[in-house]
Amino acid sequence: MEKKFKLSENNTNVKTEIIAGLTTFMTMAYIIALNPNLLTGFDVGSSLWNGVFLATVISSGIGCICMALLANKPFAMAPGMGLNSFFAVVVANIVGITGLGYVESFQAALCVVLIEGVVFIILSVLNIREKIVDGIPLGIRLGIAPAIGLMLLNIGVGSNAGIYSETGGPFYAMRDFFGALTPSYAKTNMGSGYGPMVLTVVTMLIGLFAIVTLSHKNVKGSVLIGMIIASVVYWIGEFVCFGTNPFESLASASFVPPFADMASTTLFKFNFQALFQVGWFTVITLVITFCIIDMFDTIGTLVGTASRAGMVDKEGNMPNMREALLSDAIGTVVGSCTGTSTVTTFVESASGVEAGGRTGLTALVTGVLFLACMFLAPIAAVIPAPATSSALIYVGYLMLCGLKKVDFDDIEQGLPVAIMLIGMPISGSIGHGIGLALISYTVICVLKGEAKKVSVLTYVISAIFLIKFFLAI
Repeated sequence: MEKKFKLSENNTNVKTEIIAGLTTFMTMAYIIALNPNLLTGFDVGSSLWNGVFLATVISSGIGCICMALLANKPFAMAPGMGLNSFFAVVVANIVGITGLGYVESFQAALCVVLIEGVVFIILSVLNIREKIVDGIPLGIRLGIAPAIGLMLLNIGVGSNAGIYSETGGPFYAMRDFFGALTPSYAKTNMGSGYGPMVLTVVTMLIGLFAIVTLSHKNVKGSVLIGMIIASVVYWIGEFVCFGTNPFESLASASFVPPFADMASTTLFKFNFQALFQVGWFTVITLVITFCIIDMFDTIGTLVGTASRAGMVDKEGNMPNMREALLSDAIGTVVGSCTGTSTVTTFVESASGVEAGGRTGLTALVTGVLFLACMFLAPIAAVIPAPATSSALIYVGYLMLCGLKKVDFDDIEQGLPVAIMLIGMPISGSIGHGIGLALISYTVICVLKGEAKKVSVLTYVISAIFLIKFFLAI
């Protein structure tokens, strides 16, 4: 372990890395069920759902292991949120254009992900993706971590734990509970969901303050312990207040991986014939769109999380960036071959970094846990969303602290970062937030008569984002 991951050199040890890997996994475990739900229209139990489920855990596991062995970084990967929703929209559009069934259209969309992954492998090997990272101005790079922190806070408080009832949903803590005019209005609006919402809010706050207290006392694994405390609170609340057995799903759960379903629906099931029925121009547009979103989501997560962990130099550059980006590309190719949307580096990796993870051993632990979920998925599913909210809020706050490094007296730094701070949480996309910041930086420099200060690469990236935002196709 010491020789492979250089633990002493990174001021860590095996115990800390294992705890960090567990913490990262627990904050990401929701993707195991959510990804197949989104990609199949919540067709739970179908052959396609089972195939996507396995593809999710396999591609996540292999991606994390590649990150561990190639880059020696504590970053975890899984099918990216936002990208999976976009993938589902693409599948629906292919159905409408070609008249094919959902499974055949799904297999056609997998071709787009495969092409994107292959392109990224080539760009990573040729160091082009790394040069794109270097092309991002230092001020914006310093602001990426705080912007991601706000995004995590927004997810944790705003949209992580949705509750449904006979009156509709999903209902969320910030919008529907804290945002209600009165408690009576909230109760009327949520109906039978009001009780679970109260439990959700209480669980989230207890978990958060448990993490804060443990961290103040320098307890190792404070984030993980806080999540466990929150989970226990939620389970007890379910049983005592609602008479619900939180582990009831385990009694009827199947622990046998549905390999046959994956083999029949998603494993190497590329339908190029159906894909090209939508037209070459549309295919090229889809590939470019996936590439832009994935590239800057990944770059933003790597740079932001690495900055928080002190893994960057004075210029804001992260060692082994090429290997990290290559791992991301490999994960995407594996995902397409097994049957899921684009695999990308997850912002939840910050929770493991905050727990002390500094090397690839953290990512290795997370990857092994993902692979184990082929057999243990029902166990991962009992982790309540409010418990992960506690971790996301705390880690978001810590990443937000990096804002003091940004010089807001310099409008070239301050305004683009301010736009990025609001852009990421509202758009839900790290890549779009960076794009808005780059466009703002470029325009400000040009208007100030300092056009030569902007690198050619920054001009190119800004132009690409302008086309993406404003050219309707």
